[in-house]
Amino acid sequence: MDQEIIIALTKGRILKETLPLFAEAGIEPIEDISKSRKLIFETNQADVRLLVIRGSDVPTYVKHGAADIGVSGKDMLLEVGGADLYEPLDLNISKCRLMTAGLVGKELPQGRIRIASKFVNIAKQYCAERGMQADVIKLYGAMELAPLMDLADLIVDIVDTGNTLKANGMEPIDLIANVSSRLVVNRAAMKRKHQRIQGIINSLSEAVKKSAE
Repeated sequence: MDQEIIIALTKGRILKETLPLFAEAGIEPIEDISKSRKLIFETNQADVRLLVIRGSDVPTYVKHGAADIGVSGKDMLLEVGGADLYEPLDLNISKCRLMTAGLVGKELPQGRIRIASKFVNIAKQYCAERGMQADVIKLYGAMELAPLMDLADLIVDIVDTGNTLKANGMEPIDLIANVSSRLVVNRAAMKRKHQRIQGIINSLSEAVKKSAE
């Protein structure tokens, strides 16, 4: 069915905040996603299916047309490149900040520094914009450990409450971006299935407004 709409959702915490918005917009999976190991879900709308995948993969699925619509954190869009995606709506959920952080009171070394992050491209761009010479070390978790073990001078990471940084003798330094989950749309799909996709965008926009009241 050419007019079928495939929506890629980010699994985990973002999914828990996304599903109520979609329900308010009239799109609900017909089974409990949290109790299933499936990755593709039918919905109460015959022409809409949901994919539940890693957040880092959502922009790729939408960019290449495997999904028409996606829900992705702004951090992932900045990291993997969301420039060629249509980004019509900020869902105002899963809000946090993308920041640099370092050990409290420790000065950065002169010259070249070391930055640990899973956001390698964002870290490189941050350094380039400031004319900083840096080696970027890719890590997948426990970023706070890197400065403590002298693996890095700074980290680039998501900061929510800041409690984890504090507990590890670290402090946030520079704000790189305010992050929230965004609706993204494949540009070709937007042209080909414009009426249906625009209807979903409008319904979600109303749901976002309602949740903010």
